Amino acid sequence: MSVSRPLSFVELFRATPATSALLALGPLGLAVGQLANGYVNGVSPTVSVGFAAVMVAFAVVAMGHHAAEYRLRRLENEVDGERESAGDATR
Repeated sequence: MSVSRPLSFVELFRATPATSALLALGPLGLAVGQLANGYVNGVSPTVSVGFAAVMVAFAVVAMGHHAAEYRLRRLENEVDGERESAGDATR
């Protein structure tokens, strides 16, 4: 097994670009859009900032779950590869 090291977001974006973009950039885009909409239309800053904070928190949590899922999938592939190579050695 490999030595555990932190997963970088660049590696995660390279491995799964569509999912990573939807989970990270989508909520952040909504947050910026709501802040701009609130400013232009005179909506209470409390509502706009609250929504933006929730969207940023969602992006952080969603990316954490996505990174954990990716690490688990990578670990399972690594274990399956070791299992296959050990099976080949016994034949």
